[in-house]
Amino acid sequence: MAAFFAVALVALACPLMAFDLGQSTRCVTIPNQMKVCKDVGYSEMRLPNFLGHSNLEGEVVPRSEDWRPLLQTGCHPQAQAFLCSLIAPVCLDTFIQPCRSLCVAVRDSCAPVLACQGHPWPETLDCDRFPAEEDMCLSPHVKFSHFAKDLPKPACQHCPSVDDAPAMKTVLDAFCHHDFAVTAKLHRLRLPSGEPEFEIEGRVEFIRQGPLLPYDTRHLLHQWLLINCRCASALVRPGRSQLYVLTGSVQPDGTLALSRLFPWHRKDANIALAIRKWKHHRC
Repeated sequence: MAAFFAVALVALACPLMAFDLGQSTRCVTIPNQMKVCKDVGYSEMRLPNFLGHSNLEGEVVPRSEDWRPLLQTGCHPQAQAFLCSLIAPVCLDTFIQPCRSLCVAVRDSCAPVLACQGHPWPETLDCDRFPAEEDMCLSPHVKFSHFAKDLPKPACQHCPSVDDAPAMKTVLDAFCHHDFAVTAKLHRLRLPSGEPEFEIEGRVEFIRQGPLLPYDTRHLLHQWLLINCRCASALVRPGRSQLYVLTGSVQPDGTLALSRLFPWHRKDANIALAIRKWKHHRC
């Protein structure tokens, strides 16, 4: 996934500034294999696009896939709309660029994910280059409930401590000192491209629920793996799965941080014993 960011940033190195709004364009159907923008809300796009790509099969479709890992992190709910307005601009009588305010909203949420991989927000996506709200442009729209805003969110963080073969007291202390504790099986796919992709395999089981919600936690942990892919790469080998006990807390700003992780192997009787004792344990 780290390599994806490098490819995507190189792809954005220069075309946007050179795009000529007066040049001749054509409308084409968004192809089914262009999954990043297939369900964006319209079916036809303009070529060349705002990144200067004119070859649908040779440039647009493969370059659009470069952004899929970033969108999977859920860094901003309108990241897809912003990126697709550049990759696959809607085919109308006039060019519709993203508004500066939409760029700022997406940048403020997604730039930290790029930074987590060691890359800055691309200079060609400098938000000052996009039109202001009073111009005709794609503006941000708020359609998220107050409840959704209050849910914990994953964020970039230092890699959590990983304790192999811990003592029972060590595990119980971790349960006491953190907001939540869960068991989850982390799976790392072995993709043909060589890029890692992480999944939560099966159900997430609660030991201490804390502020987490049952229907949201599996997705939340999956996003954490995608954002913190460097840490995740150290947790499980390609093509393998590993069961972990994960403990952590929700920070004052609402972000979730994993703190101590315990790989749960069959021989680790202390972890199983700690989980059984937890029901009657007093911190």
